[in-house]
Amino acid sequence: MKVKTQSKKVNKSWLNDHVNDPYVKLAQKEGYRARAAYKLKEINETLNLIRPGSFVVDLGSAPGAWSQYTRRCLSPQGAAVGELDGTVIALDILPMTPVEGVIFLQGDFREPEIASELTTLLAGRKIDAVLSDMAPNLSGIESADAARMTHLVELAVEFAISHLSSQGALVVKVFHGSGYSQLVKLFKDTFKVVKPIKPKASRSNSSENFIVGIGLK
Repeated sequence: MKVKTQSKKVNKSWLNDHVNDPYVKLAQKEGYRARAAYKLKEINETLNLIRPGSFVVDLGSAPGAWSQYTRRCLSPQGAAVGELDGTVIALDILPMTPVEGVIFLQGDFREPEIASELTTLLAGRKIDAVLSDMAPNLSGIESADAARMTHLVELAVEFAISHLSSQGALVVKVFHGSGYSQLVKLFKDTFKVVKPIKPKASRSNSSENFIVGIGLK
């Protein structure tokens, strides 16, 4: 009973923090599906990765906040609908409510059918930015969670090596803890410029962090 009570307290505390979170309120006001949009916004405003005319792929895109933000970056007026200067392709194994102007493929990007669809959409073009907010379902066992996270980041890096333009960028979510230094090394071995970033919208008590790699070696 004690564990159950503690769990209820934790859930209530999280819910209270979430409801009162300024980024949650801002997301609701500005029409984003999740506060995660502001993490990408800060990263992009710092490094200028997504510009009008860009070709962007969003891995692990559901519920769609990163795709929404990217779509607005490619709009001449920064609008959520209407004219679009660029291409956004979103992929996820989960369903995602459509975002106007964003092409969505549901499935694992390693599967032949999805890979073939993506190849057709790319039509020989290279990608300017690969975005990955992918994360595993956490078990609470640090070593197992770190291994799953590392695997997802490695998949994103492999995808980027195959599809990025020479000066393109990869943004991935990571957890600061076991395996983090190895992932930074992987990025340094793969990219000319590597930038770890902890956006303000990423909760201070979270081990969540992001690594950006720019320009394939």
